[in-house]
Amino acid sequence: MNSFSFLLANRRSMRKFTEEKLTEEQKKTILRAALISPTAKNNRGWEFITVEDPDALRKLSLSREMGSGFLAEAVFAVVVLGKSAENDCWVEDCSIAAIDMQLQAEDLGLGSCWCHMRGRANAEGKPTRQTIAEMFGVPEEYEPLCIVGFGHKNMERKPYEDGKIDWSKVHKGRF
Repeated sequence: MNSFSFLLANRRSMRKFTEEKLTEEQKKTILRAALISPTAKNNRGWEFITVEDPDALRKLSLSREMGSGFLAEAVFAVVVLGKSAENDCWVEDCSIAAIDMQLQAEDLGLGSCWCHMRGRANAEGKPTRQTIAEMFGVPEEYEPLCIVGFGHKNMERKPYEDGKIDWSKVHKGRF
């Protein structure tokens, strides 16, 4: 691994993937990153569903009206879910797990992209929560936050440039 700063600058959302599959070791390493991610009160209230079936990935790519199409090109995806009734920090905990998986994928030289699912619906108005529950048998008390798609990169993205960072978003002492 290069420096963490290098990793952060180079991790860019990747929506184009090759057809090359991930190895079992790559998938395990990505999932390990999620399972060791920090949670409020060490609750570990998230759950993860792995998806590799091309037909399932295609169906997931249609689960939102816009923004989920790239999932059809992914070779591996992880649905990130939490229990809102049991954990008031479920969104934060699931978000941390999702970005940790993305950073781990980048460290492995793989691409990834987050697809937000919470509160979304497909073009016909069917909630993504319902689509995911029906596809994977998810109990009603679980809410999907996002799906992270993974694969070998099939496009180039430039790293973030320090000169383009908007430091005006940082306020010292008060807004």
